[in-house]
Amino acid sequence: MMKLTVNDAVHEFDADPEMPLLWVVRDLLGLTGTKFGCGAAQCGACTMHVDGVPIRSCVTSASSVEGQAVTTIEGVSGKAVEAIRNAWMELDVPQCGYCQSGQIMSAVALLTENPSPSDADIDAAMDGNLCRCNTYHRIRAGIHEAARILEGRQ
Repeated sequence: MMKLTVNDAVHEFDADPEMPLLWVVRDLLGLTGTKFGCGAAQCGACTMHVDGVPIRSCVTSASSVEGQAVTTIEGVSGKAVEAIRNAWMELDVPQCGYCQSGQIMSAVALLTENPSPSDADIDAAMDGNLCRCNTYHRIRAGIHEAARILEGRQ
């Protein structure tokens, strides 16, 4: 029996300890906001936070995060995520939306750590988050707008 804390709730389940966290969260816990993209930690669609740090859940075993706080797109909260959501809507950032849970989770981690990122900071934090629709310019603009919102200078 494994025990994981996901979105501040403790879940006990029976699964292979090497089962990727993504499949535990999606298939066993029913939280389907985090997406499967590649299975090789190359696209970022599966990004979750473990103790506030973005990880690729498609290659992270469930047993490796026991005793740590896992946060999915459904459970992420706080000022940074609210600013990102508002900026994303204001600037119409997503196109198809498939990559957005991973993009948002990486952007939240960035703005939580660095509320006034430069373009280089954004590039570094978002590296590995792929967008098939190529909306990188809108994602970057959304992060800058979220930073302005956080600073109170909309």
